[in-house]
Amino acid sequence: MKILVTGGAGFIASNITDALINEGHDVVILDNLSTGRKENINPKAKFVLGDITSDLTKLFDEEKFDVVNHHAAQMDVRKSVADPTFDATVNILGTINLLQNCVRTGVKKFMFASTGGAVYGEQDYFPADEKHLTFPLSPYGISKMSVEKYIYFYNKQYNLKYSILRYANIYGPRQNPFGEAGVVAIFTTKFLNKEQPIINGPGTQTRDYVFVGDVVKANLTVLNDEDDTIYNVGTGIETDVNQIFHILNDATGANLEEKHGPALPGEQLRSVITSDKLFGKFGFRPSIKMKEGLETTLNYYKNLIK
Repeated sequence: MKILVTGGAGFIASNITDALINEGHDVVILDNLSTGRKENINPKAKFVLGDITSDLTKLFDEEKFDVVNHHAAQMDVRKSVADPTFDATVNILGTINLLQNCVRTGVKKFMFASTGGAVYGEQDYFPADEKHLTFPLSPYGISKMSVEKYIYFYNKQYNLKYSILRYANIYGPRQNPFGEAGVVAIFTTKFLNKEQPIINGPGTQTRDYVFVGDVVKANLTVLNDEDDTIYNVGTGIETDVNQIFHILNDATGANLEEKHGPALPGEQLRSVITSDKLFGKFGFRPSIKMKEGLETTLNYYKNLIK
């Protein structure tokens, strides 16, 4: 199939692009390189420097995509709080631009990277499944939730097939510790550089950390799914920031003491989701344990810093 991967020079989507190409698919990457890196671009993919909010008529007319895998986004929760207009412009209007081109050119399926933490907000039960009520606490979560509703509209109005994946907190090789949110990447590089990581707030806020390799497998798993639905992609395991600090502190031998800064506005206290629906349909759930995933991530940054 010919697949457009938006944000394909970024952390998650570049790993997905590699896997799609290994599966024999023809991949075109659309990325404005605002947070993505040229080094992440698979040489077997066609790269188009561009923005999802720009005129994409020529690209869609020429390429005739079968599938759009949409990962390009403003994905910083704190930035969305500071500038909700920019967040909505990129995440909502940019996605509508893609959807309009999809129905205009006969794209068969739209795959969307949503968020399993930010759309649920402070949870009523743990872990959250796909039926959990959605009360996002940030403009970022609101924009992702809005896009899910737009995708539903395009499915009902134009019969555009879709799969929505609500990700937990993803970590792993290629995550940008300078331009993206990601405590594992930020802490790892600071420890390796003998710099002091700062824990925001008390550090007891929990997240569901899922390794990027499992997210890649989830994308491949639902690529040919005939159902139009939403799947969580998470481990169902809560880990707090203090735990991440101490695991990486020990693994790097940095031997630093905890230092805490002020809590961040709009930050959730607990977030953990279950992949039971994905497992029930396909027999797949994220399986990379935290220790193994952090070791792989740590080795990647060690080689990068050399």
